[in-house]
Amino acid sequence: MAERADGGATATTKWDAPGGDGRRGLVIAALAVVVAGVIAFPRALPNSPGRAGSLLESFLPWVGVVVGLLFVVALVRRSGVALVALLLPVAVWVQGFGGLLPPGPDAGTRELLVVQHNVGDENPDPAGTARALVAAGADLVALEELVAPASLAYEDVLGAEYPHHAVHGTVGLWSTYPVGEAQVVDIRPRGVEEGGSRGLRAVVDTPYGDVAAYVAHLPSVRVGPGGLASCLRDESARKLGDAVRAEKVEAVILMGDLNSTVDDRGLEPLTSQLYVAERGFAFSFPATFPVARIDQVLARSATVGHIRTLPATGSDHLPVAARVTLS
Repeated sequence: MAERADGGATATTKWDAPGGDGRRGLVIAALAVVVAGVIAFPRALPNSPGRAGSLLESFLPWVGVVVGLLFVVALVRRSGVALVALLLPVAVWVQGFGGLLPPGPDAGTRELLVVQHNVGDENPDPAGTARALVAAGADLVALEELVAPASLAYEDVLGAEYPHHAVHGTVGLWSTYPVGEAQVVDIRPRGVEEGGSRGLRAVVDTPYGDVAAYVAHLPSVRVGPGGLASCLRDESARKLGDAVRAEKVEAVILMGDLNSTVDDRGLEPLTSQLYVAERGFAFSFPATFPVARIDQVLARSATVGHIRTLPATGSDHLPVAARVTLS
């Protein structure tokens, strides 16, 4: 309270006034520091039990929502201390993810437009999905979950615009440029029986030189009472990483449903040797309310300048399109 000259009193609005009021923002400030640490050092969280670290990393950009909630609480509590402390996680989030927000400049020459899409094995309109992908005008189109008889529709529609393609098992690649040396890449985890191939490698003869194009569909993960079940995916990622590491062609483009985000340590065998997208969040799954990008375009001796989602198709994934500039 503040005394008036006439002896009366009037109420004043205080932010972190001395005494008990000064402590009301300390809890929020402490939480702000913890959140900043989580964003900056997610790998400090152990991956066991339940692969908690991978689960956090899969949704790491969304930790920014927690910062927003703390900001609202700080305003309601009128805590200047908390508001100042919240500058730390904001700065860390911007440092880690702010660069993904603005669109990148057009790269111009030596650029390939790549489309990646898990078309869904229960897609009710494969021909319509294929037409939507053709409309994107990509140089390379990579598809997963190609199952009969829908796979025939993809081959018919895409084949009219893309004269070169390779399909092995449930993954395929369509290209405007010649495709050669197509072969299966065995990414099956141990104990998985022989079946449809989920890994493909082909050499694409582009105007800028040969490119080793990989198409892959890593095993699915599940979140349950025991945490994140990702053992099969992680093992498959290691096998795919070994194949890329042994690749003799200098330029590599990997397209696929990797069932993981690029922040997830489970993809480290790939992200440790391939460039990820420089700009664009491109959350691709689930199509009805996308919360994570698990459909990826990664590259070696090339940069993925910008990645974005395309309009929904009949799949439970959104297609993603990426600009890849060869070195």
